[in-house]
Amino acid sequence: MKEIGNKYLLLIVLSAYTTITKANDVRMAFSLDIPPYIFEKDNKGIEIDIISAALAIKGHVLKPLYFPLGRIPLAFRNNTVDAVMGDMGVDLSTFGGAYAEPAIIYDNVFITLMKNKIVIKEPKDLDNLTVVSFQGAEKRYPKWLKKVKEEKRFYGISDQLTQVNLLILGRYDVVLSDHYIFKYSLRQMMLIKHIPPIYVEEHKFTEVNRNDYRPVFRDNKIRDDFNFGLLQIKKTGLYQKIYDTYLN
Repeated sequence: MKEIGNKYLLLIVLSAYTTITKANDVRMAFSLDIPPYIFEKDNKGIEIDIISAALAIKGHVLKPLYFPLGRIPLAFRNNTVDAVMGDMGVDLSTFGGAYAEPAIIYDNVFITLMKNKIVIKEPKDLDNLTVVSFQGAEKRYPKWLKKVKEEKRFYGISDQLTQVNLLILGRYDVVLSDHYIFKYSLRQMMLIKHIPPIYVEEHKFTEVNRNDYRPVFRDNKIRDDFNFGLLQIKKTGLYQKIYDTYLN
């Protein structure tokens, strides 16, 4: 019912913008599964639904393609796609990239098992600790992860359930992940393995930088159309409704 409600609201929003000049299919590179933001198999999720709805305001049709995070900038540079969900720490403006407003913002935190009583307040607190996170995290947070990477204590993998499992099993001491992603994945892991609640502690280590999560388009006009559409779905409430559909 919630999905039907989202589509109905999108139709209402679209009806206000019927003068469409030129609509395009937009091939955009997304990461492999990052629930609840990206569900590759079903071509949906918070991030995909929001970007799709924003592009649809001007009649554009989102065509998601999926890559490991580290290959997303390469897909743009090689002209495999028309847009990417983010630059993964690589400046794509030198390759003709037009940066848009962020569709969603990941709130990344360090996560540890509460029973381990780990304290993380500054980079040196990661000394001798192993860290698992998304691919490219060491480029985004060099102040915190440069030494960890150099000493081969960092493991980058996109699969969120694997990250959670490595923490639960004690193979890694710290997970660096978005708050909602980890929470969702931990709940899934407990259901899959039929295990009791796992208690974790979050360590906030940086202020969110909106520029880290900007989609990049090859076409300036489509970028502008996306920005316009994003503003409209926020005004109408569709943006928040998409979030609520997955998180509630």
